[in-house]
Amino acid sequence: MNKIKGVFKKKNVIVTGGAGFIGSHICEILTKDENARVICIDNLITGTEMNIDRLLQSQDFKFIRHDITEPIDLSKFPELAPFEIEFAGIQEIYNCATPTSYKEAKKFTDETVLTNSIGVKNVLDLAKKYNAKMVHLSSSAIYGDPPPEDKHFSEDYWGFVNPVSERASYDEGKRFSETLCKTYYDAYNVKVTIARVFATYGPHMIMDEGRHVPDFITSAIDNKDIVIYGDKETTTSFCYIKDMVEGLMKLVESKNLGPFNIGTDEEYKLADIAQKVIELTGSKSKIKFEKSLEGMHVRGLPNIKKIKDETGWFALVKFDEGLKETIDYMRSVKSRYEQEGLWNNSTLDRKE
Repeated sequence: MNKIKGVFKKKNVIVTGGAGFIGSHICEILTKDENARVICIDNLITGTEMNIDRLLQSQDFKFIRHDITEPIDLSKFPELAPFEIEFAGIQEIYNCATPTSYKEAKKFTDETVLTNSIGVKNVLDLAKKYNAKMVHLSSSAIYGDPPPEDKHFSEDYWGFVNPVSERASYDEGKRFSETLCKTYYDAYNVKVTIARVFATYGPHMIMDEGRHVPDFITSAIDNKDIVIYGDKETTTSFCYIKDMVEGLMKLVESKNLGPFNIGTDEEYKLADIAQKVIELTGSKSKIKFEKSLEGMHVRGLPNIKKIKDETGWFALVKFDEGLKETIDYMRSVKSRYEQEGLWNNSTLDRKE
């Protein structure tokens, strides 16, 4: 186990993409740990400080606005001095950084492909330098469409992805990022584990970006039509963010490169989810069906036997419970999101 040097009792943990959806929840859990100090690194292309503003008051949490495609030299950030990284080191890294846009496949293509290549290399170099344990968040997108004989993806399925498609910077980028992890694992003995993340939902998600649950909820609260990109039979799986983070935090203790599927293997029709959102919000919304977003794959389900065997993890939060918590959160932040232009309005632009 990577021990903290000297007399330091708190571990130093880096979360890249820490102001994004999954990363901000990891930061939140770690900041509650009296034995951890958290360094959140994000360039805020698709993340937002609103996701971490409550954490900024903690002396054990530091936010660094930085693009991981640029070299990451922690000594150049004076605000990190209290963490005494030169002496205490870095013990864990969660790489959650990936800018992307569901609705507009070409919106962040260059940022996405560079983050999944140069950015991942820079993070792996940090793990190598500090002998830190690392979890790299890959994606179910690396599989492409499921094979016709089985809609469940197992980790030994190599996938079927178009390297020059509209979404190749994400899909193939994630595949290449796994190759980088494998290379550093073999060549430099970097303690990295690959997590292939399947559909996840909960508070802090980007809205009006083609992501089912937050878009359904915002439309329902505003009594607008709920749009499903697909037909009445379109299905997917959903893992609540609390379960997802617990699984990722178990994987950081693994000595196995993986990859590990992480998500739920329960299948839901999007039309049923939309109807449930309407009922829970008391909305007057109607459900509309539109053609699938360009380049999106048929949604498969994860075979999660491997992560169960490795860590004992499986999702516990029932979908209805997670959905209610997400609705309550989104209602509570509606006015603030509207002020920031993040409610039912695609305002994600490139930030210089």
